[in-house]
Amino acid sequence: MRYVYLLLVIVGAIVPWMYFYAWFAEHGWALGPMIDAWYVNDATSALVYDLTIAAVALTVWALVEAFGKRDWWFLLVIPATFGIGVSCGLPLALFLKTRTPATA
Repeated sequence: MRYVYLLLVIVGAIVPWMYFYAWFAEHGWALGPMIDAWYVNDATSALVYDLTIAAVALTVWALVEAFGKRDWWFLLVIPATFGIGVSCGLPLALFLKTRTPATA
């Protein structure tokens, strides 16, 4: 199952950035217009809030794993989540969580 999670980390990193790159190539590299585009209608606004809440929950989990269990690798989940997206951060967290004690 770990390899499935690792594959999802890779896919979850590539697919969103294909769309982000296309958008930035068309509209420029300023974040303001992209953030404005997130709120153009109720459907996109709902997705923004849904993913934001999921990202915050994932961050809390990563912090608990890192500081509570001294699993410092879990801190990688935070930049993966906010730098790429939940589609990368969540499978990364699952990949890290399923390590055996010998690989931890």
